[in-house]
Formats: sequence, C-alpha cells, structure tokens
Amino acid sequence: MNTSPWNRIVKYLYSLHQWYRETPERALEQAYDAALAIKAIEDEHFGGQGISERSGDYGQSTLSYFKSELQKYLKVIQTRMVEFNASRSFLELPERVGAKPKTGPSAEPHQHGLHLNNKDRASLIFEKLEFIDRVIDKYINNSRSTAIVPVVSSVNVQAKSTNSSSPPDPKNKGSANYVQIHDGEVDTNYEEVNLLPRSLLGTLNRITKDLDPGAEKEVVKNFRNSKVKTIISLRFILLLILVPLLTNQIAKNFFVGPIVDHFRGQEKAPLFINVNLEEEAFQELERFEQHLKFKRLIGAAPSLSLEETEKKIAEKAVELAEEYRAESGGAIKNIFADLISCIAFAAIIVTNKKEIEILKSFMDDVIYGLSDSAKAFVIILFTDVFVGFHSPHGWEVILEGLSRHLGLPENRQFIFLFIATFPVILDTVFKYWIFRYLNRSSPSAVATYKNMNE
Repeated sequence: MNTSPWNRIVKYLYSLHQWYRETPERALEQAYDAALAIKAIEDEHFGGQGISERSGDYGQSTLSYFKSELQKYLKVIQTRMVEFNASRSFLELPERVGAKPKTGPSAEPHQHGLHLNNKDRASLIFEKLEFIDRVIDKYINNSRSTAIVPVVSSVNVQAKSTNSSSPPDPKNKGSANYVQIHDGEVDTNYEEVNLLPRSLLGTLNRITKDLDPGAEKEVVKNFRNSKVKTIISLRFILLLILVPLLTNQIAKNFFVGPIVDHFRGQEKAPLFINVNLEEEAFQELERFEQHLKFKRLIGAAPSLSLEETEKKIAEKAVELAEEYRAESGGAIKNIFADLISCIAFAAIIVTNKKEIEILKSFMDDVIYGLSDSAKAFVIILFTDVFVGFHSPHGWEVILEGLSRHLGLPENRQFIFLFIATFPVILDTVFKYWIFRYLNRSSPSAVATYKNMNE
C-alpha cells in the first residue's frame, strides 16, 4: 500500500535528498536576494552610489541604521557564499557554459518552474555571481584581506573566465566610501582622501538639494517621518513604564496577594521573613518600654503598676507582630509580582522589535542632537551620580532598599563588594564609550567635557 511505513520513509528520504541537492542553488539565491536588498537601498536612498555619508545627506542615526542593514546583508552574503562553495564541492553543478545538457529524469527544473538546460542554468548562475560581485565590490578594501574576499574571489574568477568580454562596472571604482570587513565585522569609518574638503562637498550637496523643485516635498516628508517617529517612541516609552507597573499592582493585589495571605494566615507560618526584621521588632519594642519608663520618671505620665506596664508592652508587641507579619508577606508578594512584571517587560521587548529600532533612532537623535555643552553636562552629571566620589553612598541606599523590598537580609559584605567593583566596571565602560563612539561622532563635545571636568 502507498500508506505503508516503508513508503513513507522512502518518500521522506527522497524529499530530504532533493532538499540536499538544491543546497547550492538555494544558498546562491539567498546571497543574490541580499545583494538585491543592498542595491535597492543604494538606488532608493543613495542615488545608486555606495552606502556612505558622502552619498546621502542623512543624520547620524539614519546613517547608522543603513550601515547596520548593510552589515546584516553582507553577513548573509558571506555565509551563503561559504555554503555555496562548500556544497558545490560535493554536489554537481555546471562548471562551464559549454557543458552538455543532461537528459532523462535527473534534469532539474528551474526555480520558477521553467525547465532549463545546463547552459542556461550556468549562464543564470554566473549572472547572479557577477551581480553579487558588483554589489559587494563597493564595500571591500582591496588593499587588505577581508572576510568575504576569499569566498567572492574564487567565484569571481570562475564567472569572469566564462564571460571575459563583459566590461567592468565603472561604479565600482567611484564609490566614496569603502567598508572594510574584518572577521565578520563591518568598519564603515575608512574613507578615501578627496581633493575637496568633506564639509565643502556637503554644503554643495545641500545647496543642490535646496534648489531641487521637490525639496519642499522632501522636507515635509522628513518632518512627517520625524513626527511619526517621535510619537511612536514616546508611546513605546510609556508602554514600557506603565505596563510593568500595572502588571505588578494587579498581580500583587488580585493574584499573588490572596494566595500569600492564605498561606501566611496559618499559625505555622513564620512571623519574620529574615533576621533583620526580627531585630528591628525587638529594638522597637525595647524603645517603647524605655519610653514608658522615661515618661513615668519625669512625671509626664501617671505612675503605672507593673501589671499595667506589662499589659501595655504586650499590646505593643501584638501591634508590632501584625505590622511585621504584613511586611514579611508584602516582601513575598513583591518577589512574585516583580517576576511577573519582568516577564511582561520581556514580552513587550520581544514582540515590539520594530518599535525598539525606532526608539533607538529617536534616542540617537535626541542625544547626538544636543549641543556640546549640554552633552558635557549630561556626561558629568551621569558620571558623578553613578561612578563619582559620592556614588558609594547612593549605591548603598539603593541596595539596602532593594533587599528590604524583596525581604532579603542585608549582607554588608555583598554591598561593600558590589560598591567596590560595579562602579569601577561602569566607569570603564563609560570611558570606552567616550573614546570609541563619542570621540568619533562629536570630538568637540569630548573636548568640552574634558575642560569642564578639569
């Protein structure tokens, strides 16, 4: 029967074999799609030139977005070309245009359903390879070894050996910026030396765009995009703040709270959740007893007998017991409610990746759009609060409040160890950010920061 287990296994193995045989063409097709995506960005946003600061008048955040997209597509091309070359060593593909076409049932159809012979398939493969080469040649520095060069060069030699009559693309030699790829990373900061200053070229480019009849529409379009980006970013920030807070309160009062109160209401439930709360209760009861004695000695309160004094102390002890029982239960509620809030926050982050990219672009516009003095002021304020001379006292207060919120005992050794290590690590990371990124994007702000800090 056709539905027998053996036939199903054979069918599955045949499908797996077909998928394995299509690996080279599938990898090449994915690399070709990534090259098409890069070309589409160049044509739509950079006038057909390379993705660089010279080819388009964009802000820092917009340009960084295009560079991140470029890096993503280049990595896809690199990975798929490695897969293409590796699978081509084991699987059969036409090696030259003049190969004899296959006959019989082993001939494979084209991906769009058209049956092609080996000559047509080889021509199609070589066209895709040459297109990939033309696109990524703009972003390869030929003077240094790169991560894509070994993969692309082997393909390029084979393709051009079969089509040596095709003239080279002049655009490949005239791109303003080259992106160096070292160990899978794209460095977009290398730039050719031009005869004219970059600022003068940018001014001329801006004047040309101002004289363009469609410049007004472009300005209105950019304003609308900025408005939409601001609205989405502010709404997403409110979402990140309000949803975890509301989730915390709802879970604490309607779900976690009743369950904890049910188990804490039993007689076997401990009164104090940690030793620190117990010591605080004892100290407060002792202060109450001393307060009664002091008021009796100065005549501010009537003299009480020993039994009346013990009765008042017992009433205070019961009051303290209820108070600290509620505080211990609240700490347990906080643990579970905070955990649910973190889950809600993580769910928002995972399900709103597009909004995160927009928020990142918005924050880049806000931060890098500040003046140099404002940037220096924010940097000094941040460093003095979190890694400055008086920051250990603030960290100590924060850690003590956090441990009390979660019902954890205050471990002074852990607090001192945290204060001795974390601000130092944070200061190192912050200095690296200033050196690596801010010093490149806004060197005048770094100079202002150094002058103000001195």
